[in-house]
Amino acid sequence: MADEVLAGGKLLREVMAERRPVCAAAANLGPVDKGLFQDEDSCHDYNYRAKPGTILQSFVPEGKTLFPEIFQTSQLLFYERFQAYQDYILADCKASEVREFTAEFLEKVLEPSGWQAVWHTNVFEVLVEVTDVDFSALKAVVKLAEPYICKSEVSTFTLECMKELLDLKECQLPLQELWVVFDDSGVFDQTALAIEHVRFFYQNIWRSWDEEEEDEYDYFVRCVEPRLRLHYDILEDRVPSGLIVDYHNLLSQCEENYWKFLNLRSSLSNCNSDSEQENISMVEGLKLYSEIEQLKQKLKLIENPLLRYVFGYQKNSSIQAKGTRPNGQKVTHVVSSIMRTGLLQSLLSDKLCIEEMEIQFHSDPLSAINACYEGDTVIVCPGHYIVHGTFSIADSIELEGYGLPDDIVIEKRGKGDTFVDCIGADIKISSIKFIQHDAVEGILIVHRGKTTLKNCVLQCETTGVTIRTSAEFLMKDSDLYGAKGAGIEIYPGSQCSLIDNVIHHCKDGILIKDFLDEHYDIPKISMVNNMIHNNEGYGVVLVKPIIFSDLQENTQDETEENKALKLKISVEADATTRVDLEELIQCTTGKMELPARADLSEQAEGNYEIVNEIVAASTQKGQMRKKRLSELGITQADDNLMSQEMFVAIMGNQFKWNGKGSFGTFLF
Repeated sequence: MADEVLAGGKLLREVMAERRPVCAAAANLGPVDKGLFQDEDSCHDYNYRAKPGTILQSFVPEGKTLFPEIFQTSQLLFYERFQAYQDYILADCKASEVREFTAEFLEKVLEPSGWQAVWHTNVFEVLVEVTDVDFSALKAVVKLAEPYICKSEVSTFTLECMKELLDLKECQLPLQELWVVFDDSGVFDQTALAIEHVRFFYQNIWRSWDEEEEDEYDYFVRCVEPRLRLHYDILEDRVPSGLIVDYHNLLSQCEENYWKFLNLRSSLSNCNSDSEQENISMVEGLKLYSEIEQLKQKLKLIENPLLRYVFGYQKNSSIQAKGTRPNGQKVTHVVSSIMRTGLLQSLLSDKLCIEEMEIQFHSDPLSAINACYEGDTVIVCPGHYIVHGTFSIADSIELEGYGLPDDIVIEKRGKGDTFVDCIGADIKISSIKFIQHDAVEGILIVHRGKTTLKNCVLQCETTGVTIRTSAEFLMKDSDLYGAKGAGIEIYPGSQCSLIDNVIHHCKDGILIKDFLDEHYDIPKISMVNNMIHNNEGYGVVLVKPIIFSDLQENTQDETEENKALKLKISVEADATTRVDLEELIQCTTGKMELPARADLSEQAEGNYEIVNEIVAASTQKGQMRKKRLSELGITQADDNLMSQEMFVAIMGNQFKWNGKGSFGTFLF
């Protein structure tokens, strides 16, 4: 299959060479055109086939059917489609030129007649023969093939009915509805591939509103590439299932609103009166336009792989808390694959020594968590537990391992979005090793409430721990490694305390997301005595928007603003490397520059950079809010509104051997 696909990627060059004497034609082409028609081999190699015959495979229809085999073209790889659209079909065209460029491409590679195809719709399939191609309309002129072959769930599609249907369509069918009948001579390989590219483009890439977008930018870079990457990320299970559902819902909603908008605009253009109804329609049109623009922005956020990673997917967890039991009793759940007398005696003396305690025994931790109510405790005995579901913890419970983390291993297998979902008000997890496989999202997500993680080991596969807006997370004495994204993602408006942890061998150690929007507060972060090392990127990354120069205007009142900025900052590497708060605040308001600190160690400098950047972001956010209030005519800002109460303790952290350094920023 791999050979077939790789070979399929080269067919475009071959057919273009076959359709014209490449050596002669190339002499009259510019550098760009030459690159389109030439390969690494010499040009005369394309004037013949060394080995005649197709290099594409055929697809055999399922079940008993009279239909002939068709070309198998739907399993092309990402880079093959990417190359076809970028180099041969779209190049640097604008959205308004897509149809023109596609027609030119088809004119070069498509056989104009003499081939058969299966006309495939949602209702029927019928065998047709192509007699001509209208390239500008992207349609083929067809006639029914002989003998007449039709497959339909409805028995009404007789030969006469099909002839009438074709007459209504003037015997012209969209190319994307045709599947080329297999031919092992190789003559129609290019035709099959070209139609596949057109079909895929209009099914998965093109949007009805693309032509109305701004045309200054390269359509391929702006729209085709991100949508193509998203399509293959979905195929390869790299996108959360909930996000996929959201994306398709957004697409459907945007499509529906767009057609409503077009119909409304058309009705307004045909109406010359200045009636009240027309005014109402204009208001509805403006509202629809605004909704469409918002939907398009959400779609772009999902389509862009970098923004999809940076902003993440904030799903709304559907799990509901059970609350306390009707009888008010709290239960201790004991998990052990095998319960021996020695282990039971140890549990009775250490953990189960309270009189009148209700105990339930389970063989796996997932069933124990699913049986929990508010206030329950789950004790996991030493062992290696394999689970295939998600730990959805909605109540305030304690999940603790009875022993060392390396002796109590919970390993998730099977594909799924998350491993541990936390929404309880006060969840405590301790002394357990979690191993994640085949996941799309992180190993632990705190959606809301408070989650405390102590003395745990997290062996990640995608991202590590994610703390969503309004959630609180405390991690202490734990080891986190292996995340292909960030080890810890901290969202705006959350609280995160990291004490005495080791975070290593991730893409980035910690990712702090500050959207600098009035709806979000900067997260409250404490980082004390953590070792952050051997990460591919930075030890700590701050994500923030580019601050425009107008935020630096009207800063004569920095002193009062900084007083309103209630920050408690503790930065300490040792007694000689303490960072002065006033110095940091003056730097953020442009009054002075930070002095060179050659005596700072790498660890102290990392702590220093983090605090400096967070204080700067907080100050700039205050300026942004103040300016917006001023534009609204509010000259005296409320102290509670202007203050950014952020407790930041950054001290004693060590940053070693991180690929890009201890601290960096990502601007969007």
